[in-house]
Amino acid sequence: MSQAKEKTIEDGIIKRVSGPVVSAAGLDAKMNDMVYVGDEGLMGEVIRIKDDLTTIQVYEETSGVSPGEPVENTGEPLSVDLGPGMLNSIYDGVQRPLAVLEGQLGAFLDRGVDAPGIDLEKKWGFKPTVKKGDEVNPGDIIGTVQETESIEHKVMIPPNFVGGKVVRIQKGEHTVVDEICELDSGEKITMRQKWPVRSPRPTKQKHTPTIPLVTGQRILDGLFPIAKGGTAAIPGPFGSGKTVTQHQLAKWSDADIIVYVGCGERGNEMTEVIEVFPELEDPKTGKALMSRTCLIANTSNMPVAARESCVYTGVTIAEYYRDMGYDVAVMADSTSRWAEAMREISSRLEEMPGEEGYPAYLSARLSAFYERAGLFTNLNETAGSISIVGAVSPPGGDFSEPVTQNTLRIVKTFWALDASLAERRHFPAINWNESYSLYRNQLDPWLRENVEDDWPDVRQWAVTTLAEEAKLQEIVQLVGKDALPEDQQLTLEVARYLREGFLQQNAYHDVDTYSEPGKTYLTFKAIQTFNDEAFKALSGGASIEQIQAIEAVPRLNRIGTASEYGEFIEQLEKEITDQLKELY
Repeated sequence: MSQAKEKTIEDGIIKRVSGPVVSAAGLDAKMNDMVYVGDEGLMGEVIRIKDDLTTIQVYEETSGVSPGEPVENTGEPLSVDLGPGMLNSIYDGVQRPLAVLEGQLGAFLDRGVDAPGIDLEKKWGFKPTVKKGDEVNPGDIIGTVQETESIEHKVMIPPNFVGGKVVRIQKGEHTVVDEICELDSGEKITMRQKWPVRSPRPTKQKHTPTIPLVTGQRILDGLFPIAKGGTAAIPGPFGSGKTVTQHQLAKWSDADIIVYVGCGERGNEMTEVIEVFPELEDPKTGKALMSRTCLIANTSNMPVAARESCVYTGVTIAEYYRDMGYDVAVMADSTSRWAEAMREISSRLEEMPGEEGYPAYLSARLSAFYERAGLFTNLNETAGSISIVGAVSPPGGDFSEPVTQNTLRIVKTFWALDASLAERRHFPAINWNESYSLYRNQLDPWLRENVEDDWPDVRQWAVTTLAEEAKLQEIVQLVGKDALPEDQQLTLEVARYLREGFLQQNAYHDVDTYSEPGKTYLTFKAIQTFNDEAFKALSGGASIEQIQAIEAVPRLNRIGTASEYGEFIEQLEKEITDQLKELY
């Protein structure tokens, strides 16, 4: 997020330092202007102006900064560099490229250091898609660049330009700051754009999403789907699997671009992402997964103010690729740390606290963030989407705390992680009785057409069976399983296979880590086949002990690890049916 120190309006003087919040006098500034604070030039942003006193949140550690040092204003809002080179990159919360800075300074970064978000010297092969005399408008695509092996980068007219007729366009090798196109309006186009992180990029129209974001996780795709352009929350206590679930979504979801924002997470978790992702193969293309991924690492030991901006950095990068017509998935891990950063800044500003000390505008900030998701028609008439999945870390797993509750009012998919499931080694530890998705009805037509016509019916059968099991378990705790009628004991047996064979999934198994929609459906169907045939056998005179004893049924739990699943399931269903028919 490099900002050239060219446009100094009028320098101010530091009057007060309170952690990441600095007050300056005599500074000619506007709200959200980016400034450089102190003799070391620490990056900051104007967040309040009152009389002659300007309040700044600084995105770096302020120890050693003292009153009397200068504050320099750039006159521009906090912005990101947009252009080819963002994929396969790792940034901090304010889009400083960590790999570049490590090469310059080593593993430990000095304060006040900065570098452009994209390489200004690398040359890219630009291929025009318009010619001299063509009329172009804001957002229109004028050419392409092969950014990575997987992604073709589309060079666009910036949305805040006027547009006009092309008078000159340059094919060939260019840097991102070279002028590649000139319009009769006098505007000169480069491959580099800048955009304020707190302002959503404009679109033509927002639509209701109707296509699922296929995650490869059976419990999500099967029971609680999210749409491309949808929003989801994953709340859960420490150790319940929030981060691993988001890693799985980043690895396997069928979005074109992944933007992974590590917001206030532990350093070892971000290290795992940084080490593992470059080694992963993209199942869609066979290329490296990082070739369609952008990582933003803002760990818990980094300055708290930068945490507040990192989610905006991530979603702005996502909007840029959405404008090219791509489906983008944003993983924000976790929004609780983001909210805690807001709370700390708010307290230092001495604002009136809301519930549990969070600022009164917490709900508005969360809404504004999640509202940037959606399925859109872009200015250039392409269709693109942004799906946002936010992890929430409620203290002690208390879902009644403000961040979780305010998030639930906004998102349409809720994946509730359960510590008791995690303790029983049931992963993903998503509680199927508390989770929900409001996208089911609008996604069912796609599932009927592209997977199987009876997908919604099979799903409803599974939901009903699991709900019935929850009721029966309460009775079992009082009187024991043997006191139940045999039909209810059989329901518990079927539900057990749903839990163990369908809902459980091994993220670290080469085959089971990903379940395509066809496999998810057939797994559903195989367990339903056992249910239907078992109840026929029961009504035909077979005992529950005989049904439990048949040899084929336990293999339902091995469907997930079967590489040739179609043949495996077909044979298994035949064996289950034949063996149960022998009982009556």
